[in-house]
Amino acid sequence: MSKVTVVAKLAARKDAVETVKAEVLKMVEPTRLEPGCIEYRLHQDNEDPAVFLFYENWENLSCLKQHLNSTHYQSYVAAVADLLSEKVVNKMTEIA
Repeated sequence: MSKVTVVAKLAARKDAVETVKAEVLKMVEPTRLEPGCIEYRLHQDNEDPAVFLFYENWENLSCLKQHLNSTHYQSYVAAVADLLSEKVVNKMTEIA
């Protein structure tokens, strides 16, 4: 299997920006230690602090699936479930 890149964009509700930020920051360290995690970067938009973007590279889809089933990922999903106004996740394969 080939490397998988994930680009995930989250938008927090305006009244929940700091709470969502705290939750997404909790994800970084344990995820970077996961088997198959090549790169895991978190960004916050300069003009709209409610917008967060994850840029991730995984060795393969199986490693990504393990991440999605991890305790820290599941905790994050539960914590922000009602705090987001938007969530778009793209799983991509580099073609050039």
